[in-house]
Amino acid sequence: MAASLMSRRQIPVGLAAGLGAAALSASGEPAAAAETDKQPGLVHTADAIHQSVTFAAPPDRVYAVLTSAEAFQKVVELGEAFKTMPAGKPKATISPDVGGAFSLFGGYIVGRHLDLKPGERLVQAWREVIWDPGQFSLVSFHLAAHPGGAALTFDHTGFPDGAGPHLSIGWYRDYWWPLAKYLAGA
Repeated sequence: MAASLMSRRQIPVGLAAGLGAAALSASGEPAAAAETDKQPGLVHTADAIHQSVTFAAPPDRVYAVLTSAEAFQKVVELGEAFKTMPAGKPKATISPDVGGAFSLFGGYIVGRHLDLKPGERLVQAWREVIWDPGQFSLVSFHLAAHPGGAALTFDHTGFPDGAGPHLSIGWYRDYWWPLAKYLAGA
């Protein structure tokens, strides 16, 4: 699986660390003995996005918009990304089923639903079409009742190195802010 491979940036660091560890561990023990206490291949350098937002609508309503092609297309049209999309791009398509596909933002974002629990959670294999073929990230939307509406806790992991800054901004600009406008009746 590609997620367990090192990125090109990590290879020199991994090689240097591996060569240094091959001789002796920090305690002076042979490297083989020191490795038994470690997790081989575990990397602590991956970026992740964690965001929490609230909406003035109940969790069921927020979930319904995120899983309805017609409603989500209206959210897209309220966002910044829509202003730069060429005319004639395809509208959102969203399957209602686990394993079903979705295509958003004129086909720029595609993926599959991994888990659906109405009003509670939505988990997707999610990708930008410019990523390497077969490369997907994992996004999860968790909803809970909140005074006056819904609290959404969002996590995004497994995206390509360097994509974090634009993705983090994009979730607000293209999802949360236009979704809040849509739910408010804009």
